[in-house]
Amino acid sequence: MANGRAGALVIIGGAEDHEGECVVLRKFLALAGEKEARIAVVAAAARDPHSTNQEYEQVFARLGVRELEFLALTDRMAAKSRAAAQRLLWASGVFLTGGDQLRMTSIMGGTLAHEALQEAHARGTVVAGTSAGASAIPAVMIVGGQGEEPPRRAIVSMAPGLGLVAGLVVDQHFAQRGRIGRLLAAVAQNPAVTGLGVDEDSAAVLYPGGELEAVGSGTVTIVDGRSITQATPSEAAISEPLSIHGVTLHVIAPGSKFKLAAAIRPGGRASS
Repeated sequence: MANGRAGALVIIGGAEDHEGECVVLRKFLALAGEKEARIAVVAAAARDPHSTNQEYEQVFARLGVRELEFLALTDRMAAKSRAAAQRLLWASGVFLTGGDQLRMTSIMGGTLAHEALQEAHARGTVVAGTSAGASAIPAVMIVGGQGEEPPRRAIVSMAPGLGLVAGLVVDQHFAQRGRIGRLLAAVAQNPAVTGLGVDEDSAAVLYPGGELEAVGSGTVTIVDGRSITQATPSEAAISEPLSIHGVTLHVIAPGSKFKLAAAIRPGGRASS
């Protein structure tokens, strides 16, 4: 809800429970206003938005959502429309679905919908993203790379994200797809950026002020590069393993909280 502070961010690792207790989705709805929540679902990352919307319509209806909108952002013309921007500003909670994060940003980037999403979040709207939607939330996003590999420059590629938070880079399906190597590689390229790895059916909930809460059935892994004493991404060939000395690793279990170094700031602005 609009309160003069940026809204919480619910960064979901993908494959969140839709049939059981739905702990992750219930947390999102609780933050967005419980039964008074106004939810806008954005399936811009999905290659089949219709089936994706049908799935979320069923689960959100079962969870008691009474006001639910689906934004058909299938191309840039739709994302440039004032109607789409107005629905995002109307919402108390915005849900970004999975799919392809580069598809989402190439459709939304620099449009009225993108500006409205940033404005809504700055006013207090809760924004959740699952899988690709989670990766797209920060100012810089991981768009691809191999899992179950040692850290190498070649295993991670990055691009501009939606810019709802600065100083973070997110990887999802984290433990299930063995993505610790590519998150380490991403952080080694700029140790000022904190890496966030979120397991499936789990979420990192980021609150204004920088507190993180882990919810769901898995864990949240934090890769803090500020303590790095040596890293070799500029010296190593693109396919060579990296040396990274002194990196700090935290694993946050469900129900636990952790204070991040940087506070959430709307529009991707770094904290002062």
